Amino acid sequence: MNRQPDHASKEQFVHQVFESIAPKYDRMNTLLSFRRHKAWRRFAMQKMNVQPGDDAIDVCCGTADWAISLAQASGSGQVIGLDFSDRMLAFGKTKVVNAGLDDQVTLVKGNAMQLPYPDNSFDHATIGFGLRNVPDIKHVISEMRRVVRPGGQVVSLELSKPTWPPFRAVYYAYFRKILPYLGKVFANRYEQYRWLPESLVTFPDYRELAELFRECGLTGVKVYPLAGGIAALHIGIKDQEEGREEDGGCG
Repeated sequence: MNRQPDHASKEQFVHQVFESIAPKYDRMNTLLSFRRHKAWRRFAMQKMNVQPGDDAIDVCCGTADWAISLAQASGSGQVIGLDFSDRMLAFGKTKVVNAGLDDQVTLVKGNAMQLPYPDNSFDHATIGFGLRNVPDIKHVISEMRRVVRPGGQVVSLELSKPTWPPFRAVYYAYFRKILPYLGKVFANRYEQYRWLPESLVTFPDYRELAELFRECGLTGVKVYPLAGGIAALHIGIKDQEEGREEDGGCG
């Protein structure tokens, strides 16, 4: 399936994909990450070092796993989970209620390209396995930077590209040939899971994504390739000296 040529078309197509796969999203995330996505998120939380009372926004929150982790780490801070898929948010709401966090976690339908919050609103802004699906990567990073307070963190946990060529060849073969078949078998969705591997083809590798973080004005950027480059964690800091945003960063 061809990627869409403009931002509006891509956004509409991705929305359709995630509305369709929502019931099987968690299971397919396990297949997509070789059962490692939960361990990667735990690693991200360790590196973030969320403090008691911290507020956070999880952009493209999906079924709210990371929003729940942020709330549990904060203890009392408010956490926003934002996604554009009603069905994903519905599954997330069930998880939030079951975790007893519905007074701390608020799930909101919204657009990552236009976060509906003022500048300097949160201590952390995260995005997990969603950055490769947005219409404009730099704009979303810029929006996340805008809404965090000076000294706050912008964090991306995302699939990436293996660095060792033989492993990369095997990885791409899995993504392009085996994963769509698994999507058909386990989720009755072939085209949707054929598109997900394609979304990674033009996505920056972890070095390029780190440079995009810097171009968007984030400092002290740290990069952690995971599992031979299958995924990568990026953490950037909004400069402590920034009291206001002038141009929305790099977006």
